[in-house]
Amino acid sequence: MKIGLVYTGITDELKADVEREVKKQLGGDVTLISVKDPSIIKEVSDTGYVTTAPAARLVKMYMDMAEQGADAILNLCSSVGDVADACQPLARYIGVPIVRVDEDMCREAVRRGSRIGVMATLNSTLKPTASLVTRIAREMNRPVEIIECLVEGAFNIDQERFLQMMDEHAAKIIDKVDVIVLAQGSMAYAEPSLSEKYRKPVLGSPRFGARALKEALIRKGTLAE
Repeated sequence: MKIGLVYTGITDELKADVEREVKKQLGGDVTLISVKDPSIIKEVSDTGYVTTAPAARLVKMYMDMAEQGADAILNLCSSVGDVADACQPLARYIGVPIVRVDEDMCREAVRRGSRIGVMATLNSTLKPTASLVTRIAREMNRPVEIIECLVEGAFNIDQERFLQMMDEHAAKIIDKVDVIVLAQGSMAYAEPSLSEKYRKPVLGSPRFGARALKEALIRKGTLAE
């Protein structure tokens, strides 16, 4: 079985986390093909939304993965999740599921509580994730209040400083929320320390994305239930 992992920005911690979670769900003999294009997240961050050129490059990466024989594709950038959504008819047509890493995480957050904190280090990820939570809450017919928390300056910094900044910002919203969503996969590194310190659910996307990937492969018929 071959899985395409599509990144925009990537850290060593994110790559290790994603690969560990995918292999936990699919088995150690799965073949993982990773591709990245950091220019996509840079352009999206600069403009504040996904424009034509980065969207086209992302779709090309999906198609390259399909051409290389991927059985399914995991989209690992929440800032461009809407592109993955837009590609669903094409994914069904070619028989290669394109799975968002963050959708099931947001669904779990709505199950866990009505006051949902969304933490992000990039504004270009904060708004799409908040919108995704809102959309899922509507689909589940559950009212939610979203508390946004931008951890400005914490993108692509050393891990010790990152954890410190995450802790400082989580402290500002923790009494206002039932659950915290970490909008970027790279932020999952802070999940254990925050959940242990604040004793509230803190959700990072890689483990949810890996489970969603497995479910997509079961629906496709590639995996047995």
